[in-house]
Amino acid sequence: MSSVLTSSSVAARPERAPLKPLDLALAELLAFAAPLTPAENVSTFDADGRVLAQDLLSGLDVPAHDNSSMDGYAVRCADWAGADTLLQVRQRIPAGSSGHLLAPASAARIFTGAPIPPGADAVVMQEDCDAVDGGVRIRVQPRPGQWIRRRGEDVAAGEVVLHCGERLSPASLGLAASIGFGRLQVAPRVRVALFSTGDELVMPGDVAPADMKPGATYNSNRFFLRALLQRLGCIVTDLGIVPDRLDATIEALRGASRQHDLVLTSGGVSVGEEDHIKPAVQALGQLNLWHLAMKPGKPFAYGKIAAAHFLGLPGNPVSSFVTFLLLVRPFILKLQGATALAPESIALPAHFDCAKADKRREFLRVRLNAAGGLELFSNQSSGVLTSAVWGDGLVDNPAGQTIAHGDTVRFMPFSALLS
Repeated sequence: MSSVLTSSSVAARPERAPLKPLDLALAELLAFAAPLTPAENVSTFDADGRVLAQDLLSGLDVPAHDNSSMDGYAVRCADWAGADTLLQVRQRIPAGSSGHLLAPASAARIFTGAPIPPGADAVVMQEDCDAVDGGVRIRVQPRPGQWIRRRGEDVAAGEVVLHCGERLSPASLGLAASIGFGRLQVAPRVRVALFSTGDELVMPGDVAPADMKPGATYNSNRFFLRALLQRLGCIVTDLGIVPDRLDATIEALRGASRQHDLVLTSGGVSVGEEDHIKPAVQALGQLNLWHLAMKPGKPFAYGKIAAAHFLGLPGNPVSSFVTFLLLVRPFILKLQGATALAPESIALPAHFDCAKADKRREFLRVRLNAAGGLELFSNQSSGVLTSAVWGDGLVDNPAGQTIAHGDTVRFMPFSALLS
């Protein structure tokens, strides 16, 4: 029998869908994510990394009064007549107390944070003064307003100092406390069920490297995905490794969807005979399986199982890592009600050549060098996790574009993507 394909047999093949641009996939993905409710009331001590669910309006000025930013002496500038000027010290004002009207030709011993006494218009730091019995000699000419922190210069009463949707940082917590908030309304934590698929996967510690069977591999994805989720403040249920069987995959997904907001898997989202995620999710709910125009990270899946969202990542470690940063991270942030979803990028010079353009948008693992440029990791394979450890971030290189040494590229630092 001839093996020549006829025109009718070629025409009968289903056409492969075009690769979906990353920006389009992200927009479609975020459209499925609605912020979770209700908000939680937590101690400000415990709110680091949480997303604020209220505007914080200040009920006072910060600082609440003009105060000294130095240990020294509060004076009237008009009283200074030269380097031999001697002023009588008539009062002492530590932080937490208040002074009285500053008499002419006098000074007030004052400490950092203490209110400026009426009549004083400058503070001279103690290093520029000589204390004498009952007085102080001012060696340098004071200038009006020097070393005085003005009332409300940090925060004015009635001002919104932190906005709903902001992710709280340690500095944010300090700012909230400075206007009297001991507790905060924050978005609920996202409950995530995490599991991997693949009979080839082995947990480190269970099998020694010398005893690994042919084709077996340690499950690295489970470790970095769990850590990434926890950095985002998620409550993670680790369901381990699910066997490569359709019934086992269905059962794992069914159980995970009951008590979680999101089910996240790695592996099994391709179209091979042993990839059971697609039929399992379709049996329980709905699924969108996308082939993305990005490298690494072509296969990606979104679905719903009852009320739970489903996200399926590729199995290759770097593909899984990068697609999490660029797709899963903003999805989780939106579930938390965050307003800043887009990853930061910085324009920096490439100190490498990339002469071969790719038809897909590439995310190259790079690191900063001492000259302020970016160096490229030598092996950009989707299976080389070393590149993500070695690198400081990703270069976002558009499809079809080469890079020459000295070209300006878009750099996405891991310091922003991993926080």
